[in-house]
Amino acid sequence: MAEPKPNHKARIRLILDGKDPTFGRSVALSIQVLILVSVVSVAVETLPGLPEVWRRFLFMEELVIVAIFTVEYGLRVYSARSPRRYIFSAFGIIDLLSIAPTLLFAGYDLRAVRVLRVLRILRLLKFMRYTRALNRLSRALREVADELIVFAASAAVMLYLCATALWIFEHEAQPDAFASIPHALWWAIVTFTTVGYGDVYPITTGGKIFTGVMLLLALGIVAVPTGLIATALSDIRKHSKD
Repeated sequence: MAEPKPNHKARIRLILDGKDPTFGRSVALSIQVLILVSVVSVAVETLPGLPEVWRRFLFMEELVIVAIFTVEYGLRVYSARSPRRYIFSAFGIIDLLSIAPTLLFAGYDLRAVRVLRVLRILRLLKFMRYTRALNRLSRALREVADELIVFAASAAVMLYLCATALWIFEHEAQPDAFASIPHALWWAIVTFTTVGYGDVYPITTGGKIFTGVMLLLALGIVAVPTGLIATALSDIRKHSKD
């Protein structure tokens, strides 16, 4: 028995989501190219000394891209099973933010918001061949969510305690760099993430010893969430193969 053909709204959804056998792949690829062109254009606009002819070209390009995205957004709202649910969904908000700056704030420099269009690539990944990989990552995060919450809370407490300790050690020696516990928090965050910009560092003996202990702890703290997610992903992949 032949499968029933989808109605016109369902067909529009399939096309826009890249799942239509006839036009889906072409439409999805075209949208992806437009997103990348738009994001690159935002970066080019920030170049100093850009010729006026290029600025006019980029402005016209932005209008064309926004017009296409506006039509796409209207079609998504029209074809959605629940328009209200789509509008207030994560993807719906991202789709709206990709066109709103140009439509509503033409006189303002909102390039930072326009860069959010790159997030729309996640929608295409969701409906293309990377669906299973995204699902595995989502399942892995759900499986270790409790552990990650406990780890984040523990790390926050440890950051606060370390910032307090360094403030006690270094406040008198460096009243500007460690003027308060909130000031010391910057040092604690940079140290815990093993970035170490070098703009703030301890000079007292107690501060140096404490920092050495912190650096050893930081290596484990950075590795914990990575290990949790990697283990969960490995288990999920093994279970899927079995």
